Order: sequence, then structure tokens, then C-alpha cells
Amino acid sequence: MARGFTRRCARCGSGHLFVRWFTMVEDCPGCDLHFEREHGYFAGALAINIMAAIIVFAVAFLGGLLLLWPDVPVAGFMVAMIVLMTAFPIGFYPFSKTIWVAVDRAFLQRLDSTETLDEQVGRRSAATPVTPPGPPRSRASGPSSE
Repeated sequence: MARGFTRRCARCGSGHLFVRWFTMVEDCPGCDLHFEREHGYFAGALAINIMAAIIVFAVAFLGGLLLLWPDVPVAGFMVAMIVLMTAFPIGFYPFSKTIWVAVDRAFLQRLDSTETLDEQVGRRSAATPVTPPGPPRSRASGPSSE
């Protein structure tokens, strides 16, 4: 799970999972783990991003009120909260995706009876590449569904 907080692959710990801030590679460069397993897979990442933003807002709002009470500059406080709540989800976006992959690998993977567990895959070497279980996935060059 800790690998998700450092934007690393949940299976092998490899970095460089993002081409740009909002664009994640399709497969891990270290172990070939395919990240978007199905259409809508990253809805969980969206939920994690929203939950984290709510927690950050609550802490910042309550902390700000406690620090500034009884003379709270309402306009300045609102501007600060708006800036925080605009910047935080954008900044946390790639982390929410890798955290979601880590949650999926740690907990949800075991619920899918057709899934090969990470412990059964082993480490990839140059001579023996890992092939993902299940039917082959298409590599359509159409627009991403992110």
C-alpha cells in the first residue's frame, strides 16, 4: 500500500508511471502490470481523491478557524479555502491513481477468481517476460477514457 503514496507500481515498486502529470502509462515499465483493467477502473481513484480533498478541507477549515478565532477575516479565509480546494485535487491526482492500484492489488485482487495473484507471478527477468492472465487486451489507439 505504501507504494501507492509514492507514485510507484503496487506490484514491483517501479517508478516512472506517469508520462505527464495527468497521463499514466498503460503498463508498468518494471513488471508489465496493466493498470486500467476495465472501463471505469479508475472511478475508485476519483473516490480516493474526493475523500482526501474532504479530509484536507475539514482539517484546514477547522484549523484555520481555531487559529483565527474570534476575528476571522471571512473574505481572505474563503479565498484561501477556494485556492486549497482547487489546487489539492489537481496535485493529488496521480497519487490517487497509484493508491487505487495499490488498494486493488492488496484487497480487491483476491475477490476475482480468474486473477493471478501477485505472489504467483514472480519477478520478471529479461529472458522470461510476464504475460497478464486472461484474454488478450486490445491496444486501441483511440482517446483515453480518463
